Amino acid sequence: MTNRPTKRPTNGAPRIRSTASRREADADGAPLGASGKALMILELVSAAREPLSMAELVRLSGLTKPTAHRITAALAEMGLIERDHWKRGYIEGPRLIKLAFDTLAAAAPRALRHSILRALSQEVGETCNFGVLSGSEVIYLDRVEAKWPLGLRFDAGSRVPAHASAIGKLLLALQPLEQRAEIIAALPLVQHTNRTITDAARLSRALDKIRESGIGTDEQEYIDGVVCIAMPVLTESGDLVGAIAISAPNARLGLDQLLKFAPALRDATTRMGATFRLDPEERRAAASTRSGGRRAAAPRRTSGRAHARAP
Repeated sequence: MTNRPTKRPTNGAPRIRSTASRREADADGAPLGASGKALMILELVSAAREPLSMAELVRLSGLTKPTAHRITAALAEMGLIERDHWKRGYIEGPRLIKLAFDTLAAAAPRALRHSILRALSQEVGETCNFGVLSGSEVIYLDRVEAKWPLGLRFDAGSRVPAHASAIGKLLLALQPLEQRAEIIAALPLVQHTNRTITDAARLSRALDKIRESGIGTDEQEYIDGVVCIAMPVLTESGDLVGAIAISAPNARLGLDQLLKFAPALRDATTRMGATFRLDPEERRAAASTRSGGRRAAAPRRTSGRAHARAP
């Protein structure tokens, strides 16, 4: 079989990417996808002090003219950009402006919630977490580390087993009893320390006590030498949106000592709950999604509704 020579341009030079193609790449040299190019156009329009003409968009973005035309037309159709009143160039569209305001409105409560968590951590001198139930695990949505040399290092987004954590056991305890039994039956009761509860009947009894007291506890059940307490975060209408926990090394604070922080923790959960405003659709979702087996996708989604009184 005869190998065909590689085709080359008529001048004999190897083929290379065009200048425009090279510019349509990110900082690492990888080609930008359609979404990356659209985002670049939005950033340019948002940052400009004056309306940007098509020629300016092409020059600033490095996109080819046909590509720039195609993307700006799509963005304009979606209302993300529009031509200014005098047709001089492109400016922010009503949908992009609404997106910006919605982002700011959503970010403000999140910042407030973090400040509540930080204030609690500073008051008690220990690590504090805000988490939700997601299937058989707890997801930490926010966390403030204690300023001690001996501390726990988890990032927001970390997952811990529900049956071996204070937040997880608390949120399980607040599930309707029939649903709670179904969840426990499906949980992988993995042993993490010699104190981990791995028996379903024993776990159910422990959850009964937590439901009665309104305080979740973890006495070295997930990590040897670490204790933790948790209380639920409830909206003003009683929807359960998660829980706040305080954790500490047992060498510094035993569980009994940690429980002395319950009043401060209760105050923080009350203030945290006041930052959540569930709309009717979310409230209906909270009422129907009470099982911890469904994924908690965002802080504002509920893991279940509390059937025990708030502590």
